Amino acid sequence: MESAYDPDMDTPPPGTPRRDTRGIVDAAGLLSRVRFRRHAPAEALRPYLEHYWLIDWDLPEPYASHVVPHPSVNVVFETPEPPASLPTGEVAGIGLGLFTKKLTGRGRVCGVQFRPGGFRPFAPHLKVASLTGHRRPLPEVFPHLAAPPDETARRIVTPEDEHARVAALDAFLTALCPAPDPRADLAMTLVDRVREDRSVRRVAALAGAAGLSVRSLQRLFATYVGVGPKWIILRYRIHEALEQAESAPHAIDWADLAASLGYADQAHLVRDFTATVGVPPTAYAPH
Repeated sequence: MESAYDPDMDTPPPGTPRRDTRGIVDAAGLLSRVRFRRHAPAEALRPYLEHYWLIDWDLPEPYASHVVPHPSVNVVFETPEPPASLPTGEVAGIGLGLFTKKLTGRGRVCGVQFRPGGFRPFAPHLKVASLTGHRRPLPEVFPHLAAPPDETARRIVTPEDEHARVAALDAFLTALCPAPDPRADLAMTLVDRVREDRSVRRVAALAGAAGLSVRSLQRLFATYVGVGPKWIILRYRIHEALEQAESAPHAIDWADLAASLGYADQAHLVRDFTATVGVPPTAYAPH
């Protein structure tokens, strides 16, 4: 995950993969067990994608990973269980709850994380909200694939050279011929604003800044992002709180953090954090 930019920035320069661990629960525990890398896609794909993510593991004992999902669609290719089966590929819509995956033995995953709002140009026939909370086989989402889905997955997952895997991902996405869409550009810009600007706390204010009614903004997000703007505001708050809880070298003032994230009080932050992550934020506080 080496890249030259300020790791304190929420959004890196275009084409540069993020280096943060936002959304990963017990990031240190996961990264001590797997090889996790991010790669930039081909330049023509960068307007639509956050990055590619590659994970390989060889574990002596099972490990359960937990992620608080980003408001992003992912396309995921992985080696199967049992290994004698063919590699698989699927489209993962935005996960509304905590995502847990049990890692066992040896395995490999190659993923594409789209920018929130950036997936629909690859599947303009779909309302992205129809994918939310679901994982769909590739042919259901991309009915005109040039190669059979298991062959596509094999080309992407099996190379030992990870740069060959990245090139295969570039080829797969480029062949889908994403169509320029100003509405997708608008959706991506608005989600970036929520992620970067801590003062954006109300849907009405975001709609007004975009020159849209609240209802129009909600329709835009349902079609292009997959979840509503209120959900995204909350999710980025929880990502911030989780990262602060895991990385702070000293005790956190939860009341101050709640205020900085726009919560009325500490209790509301604790409630949302616990409901999303499954444990209260104090479980991550330094001891």
